[in-house]
Amino acid sequence: MKKVLKPAILFSVGGTVYLLIEVLWRALRGSTPTHWTMFILGGLCFLAIGAINEYLSWDTPFIIQTFIGTAIVLVLEFIFGCILNLWLGLGVWDYSDAPFNLFGQICLPFAVAWLFLVGIAIILDDYLRYWLFKEDKPHYKWSLN
Repeated sequence: MKKVLKPAILFSVGGTVYLLIEVLWRALRGSTPTHWTMFILGGLCFLAIGAINEYLSWDTPFIIQTFIGTAIVLVLEFIFGCILNLWLGLGVWDYSDAPFNLFGQICLPFAVAWLFLVGIAIILDDYLRYWLFKEDKPHYKWSLN
């Protein structure tokens, strides 16, 4: 049961937080509400970010974890964007006007924002695993050496 419950809880937390960030961002910009698929994208991103410490040592520097997590998020956002926006034409987002964008689906300014958000997500995931599932208490290596 734990093998199903843990990922379901983490997926739901990640999806909900991602959706709330989307809604807040869009509200601040005065744009339309977000799309339900962002819950799925957020859940998948959160599970993938949480898997970093499942495969890498706690001795992996935190900044390296954030870069890996950011790369994962950008790949998932690009895939979802290509499917939702380019293939299905849903117009969930369009970064065509943003600098250094790739087909309007990901861009450099949001990649930088993701570095910070992924850092928060890593810590949130690790503490949820510690508090809810009695996994190792989180500890991080803050330097590169």
